[in-house]
Amino acid sequence: MRKLRITILDLVTKGPTKRLFNRVMNANLASIMPQVIGVWCEELGHDVRFVCYTGVEDLVGDVLHDTDVLFIGAFTRSAQTAYAISNLSRRSGAVTVLGGPHARCYPQDAAKYFDYVLGFTDKTTISDLLSDATPQRPLGVQLSARRQPTELPSLQERWKFIAPTLAKASFLQIVPMVGSMGCPYTCSFCIDSVVPYQPLPFDQIRNDLRFLQTKVKRPRVGWHDPNFGVRFDDYMNTIEEVVPPGRMRFVAESSLSILTEPHVKRLQRNGFDALLPGIESWYDLGNKSKTGSNVGAEKVRQVADHVNMILRHVPYVQTNFVLGLDCDEGSEPFELTKKFVDLAPGAYPAFSLLTSYGQAAPLNLELQRAGRVLPFPFHFLDSNHAMNVRPLNYGWREFYDHAVDLTRYALSGSRVAKRLWANRGIGTKALNALRATTSNRATYQAKIRRLLDEDVQVRQFIEGQSPELPKFYSNRIRKSLGSLWDALPEGALMHDQNAYLNSQGATAAVVPLPRRPRASGSPAAKAAPSVVAIGKVQAGE
Repeated sequence: MRKLRITILDLVTKGPTKRLFNRVMNANLASIMPQVIGVWCEELGHDVRFVCYTGVEDLVGDVLHDTDVLFIGAFTRSAQTAYAISNLSRRSGAVTVLGGPHARCYPQDAAKYFDYVLGFTDKTTISDLLSDATPQRPLGVQLSARRQPTELPSLQERWKFIAPTLAKASFLQIVPMVGSMGCPYTCSFCIDSVVPYQPLPFDQIRNDLRFLQTKVKRPRVGWHDPNFGVRFDDYMNTIEEVVPPGRMRFVAESSLSILTEPHVKRLQRNGFDALLPGIESWYDLGNKSKTGSNVGAEKVRQVADHVNMILRHVPYVQTNFVLGLDCDEGSEPFELTKKFVDLAPGAYPAFSLLTSYGQAAPLNLELQRAGRVLPFPFHFLDSNHAMNVRPLNYGWREFYDHAVDLTRYALSGSRVAKRLWANRGIGTKALNALRATTSNRATYQAKIRRLLDEDVQVRQFIEGQSPELPKFYSNRIRKSLGSLWDALPEGALMHDQNAYLNSQGATAAVVPLPRRPRASGSPAAKAAPSVVAIGKVQAGE
């Protein structure tokens, strides 16, 4: 195998950013797999240059030189940026490879613009690819291992790629680690729900934690596990064996069902100072929230009490919600979320719009079969700037009225003041204040609501009456891509939103959405399971 010059690009964001929160946090959102690929490529005897793009670097200047093979890791929101960079790199003679969430969710589309598209990836997959590494035109080759790797390179081996990225985050530095692959839950919205749960070797985790203490005085670790703490005692025992009290801090995403008070107290003793539980729905997913059959107002009170308990021990809590689920109808779900904001004022509420990310979850086939998925450009698929699923129980105007009202309520001056008053610690107060005061979510979504009244193109596109992309959206992409706009390949602005369904030999049928009859005294979908299709790994701020 000849020695190759390899560039690895981790696209944390899709373009230059001025928002202060992004400037502070983007370097802490670096993915682990691009670092892993870098280690494997070096072990295979190749030269590696690693670039983590956080929105401030010279993207073209850092990538387009002295490269035989370019690997890009990207979320769907960065797909158009990745396509443009791939196009420029191919013109320069490089072979291009796409991995990450977008490659797994939209492999058919990505194969049009990359030579190789990776699904599950292990070292053998990389070795096989690099042993050939020839252009694959006009359609790229899709490669995938049978399963996720059973072990990954150590933190020490990845450190040469981690350290320069951390140096870009001066205010807050979070070291990426992972303790498990897959998830034991079967939530229909999650890309990890179809991946068998698999803990990584605990001996390696111990060694990683020991190594980190030699590099950073009091590091903060961000666990990238889809659901941290499934084998709770095993992970806590591992941490307690090698990390003295007060020596390290941790951030993790976990379900409320795991976060019992004894567990939370143990997390507190071991330095966990930020937790991100998912609530998602007031009418479904009771197994994750440990609320059983309780729904509606009963679930709100139970979850609020649970979150307040966590906040007594852990200073920072972000609660995650999905808006526009099939189990929601009318104003009640939004009013219940307002009630939760009042009952648990110390938690930061994060709202995601219902989004179908290609083949992130099998249930997306049902959405595509029903003709409910809209062809929004990838650029807007970040669970914030577009909702590409036609809601089952709302018209678009009604939905955006509720969404804007809820967001304004949660980020209003009085709610922010109450949140800061309820928070403990300067760091928690500063981060929550920064997030709330720099967020443009409500302003943007209010603009979409106005365009539904004022812009015929936008209204027809969002309502599925026209496939033509409105100028409002194309102009935003052009502005965001800047000089990369001219490098965007022909046809890459739009995509087949039903590619997953078509790959199964089926076709979509656009039909009017029926309104479900209300169950007595409850939203319609209380009596039926919700359809959720937000690929968790794709959700964005």
